[in-house]
Amino acid sequence: MTMHSSSETTALLDGIRAFIEPASLRTDADSALLYGRDWTRLYQPNPLAVVLPGTIEQVRQLVCYANDHRLALVPSGGRTGLSGAAVASHGELVVSLERMNRILDFDAVDRSVTCQAGTVTEALQNFAREQGLSYPVDFASRGSSHIGGNIATNAGGIKVVRYGLTRDWVTGLKVVTGRGDLLDLNRGLIKNASGYDLRHLFIGSEGTLGIIVEATLKLTRPLHEPNVMVLGVPDLNGLMAIYGVLRGALELSAFEFFSELALRHVLKKGLHRPFETATPYYVLTEFENPAGRFTDQALQLFEHCTEQGWLVDGVISQSEQQAKELWRLREDISESIAEHQPYKNDISVRISRVPALLEEIDHLLAREYPNFEVLWYGHIGDGNLHINILKPAEMATATFAENCGAVSEHLFATLQRHGGSISAEHGVGLTKKPYLHYTRDATEVGYLRALKQVFDPNGIMNPGKIFD
Repeated sequence: MTMHSSSETTALLDGIRAFIEPASLRTDADSALLYGRDWTRLYQPNPLAVVLPGTIEQVRQLVCYANDHRLALVPSGGRTGLSGAAVASHGELVVSLERMNRILDFDAVDRSVTCQAGTVTEALQNFAREQGLSYPVDFASRGSSHIGGNIATNAGGIKVVRYGLTRDWVTGLKVVTGRGDLLDLNRGLIKNASGYDLRHLFIGSEGTLGIIVEATLKLTRPLHEPNVMVLGVPDLNGLMAIYGVLRGALELSAFEFFSELALRHVLKKGLHRPFETATPYYVLTEFENPAGRFTDQALQLFEHCTEQGWLVDGVISQSEQQAKELWRLREDISESIAEHQPYKNDISVRISRVPALLEEIDHLLAREYPNFEVLWYGHIGDGNLHINILKPAEMATATFAENCGAVSEHLFATLQRHGGSISAEHGVGLTKKPYLHYTRDATEVGYLRALKQVFDPNGIMNPGKIFD
């Protein structure tokens, strides 16, 4: 993209004001900071301006204008991502969809809802609940993340073991491509064997092919009286053994884990231990339990796992409120450590290979990070692990990132041997771009580049993300 002088910038922004309301084009420093970055704090935001279109036609006009003037665009949702995919640090124009936040249609027969891309995840979940249904893709950032951003990153979250990823719930998309074309993809159909399904190219594309403006999503029935158990686990080897036993007998909707070190940070924020015994690791699992039908069975499974030495203590929720409090022990981890500017690795491997990978990485981190605090947590029931290295207060951010990046080479090489992915659900963006070759070989990346060229021939859509 071409750098512009101040007079050229003024002319460019005046041109945008011809089809965007002046109040929806922001150039102030506060907006640049707010909209120019995501939850990643490794990059200094420096956008040219922030545009908040209110209609699909305005988005289309903006993309066409950007092509004519070679303006780089960074699509922006709730900016809750952790890979730098929504960062605008090189004079790009941020395109925020937050004004396009309406639920447009609901079909009770199809159990589907159509909404604009700027719809907040929790607003959609609440709407579904009002209809007696559920949108089950769920995560801690539900109150600020946008549906468009969820789709652009193929968000996963805490209930993938039962409900899958965002991809599994998208039945239709409207997108404005990097060429400025509006595509209406799949139109909410369950079956559609009429050639290439372009919808799936945009799911997980991180805004590099175009801008998602509308989505049609499936809904499902809500969980029937879910119970939550938190279990104390003495070592890593017991985690998957417990999973195998519980999954074989209960209808699990979640199977999460976190370390004692992670729990301590949450406890500092005013929460309480789930039980008196402190253990190196904890499992949080949720299962349907209408009218307490499976309580006795869950307790029997608990006793069996205790006899095997896989766990040493535990608690089962006795009320909806207690279940929410137990969930906070897991969901509040990310917020509780944010002040430490953690360097995050979000990796995945096939579930059957989790124990071997865990053991190898545990030794690696102990050896390479002797002076850093390393926290483990994640969606272990779907093979997704989050590794957070906390920055020492006295260490410069750049130095810290450099040290962590050097060890990431060893970590991802280990992951590659186990057939895993460098990014399970946070995307590639900027932070994982240098390591993409550990998951995608050169031939595959060549096809990815070719696809981008088709949809974004001038390279205006989120340039520099995923690959250069």
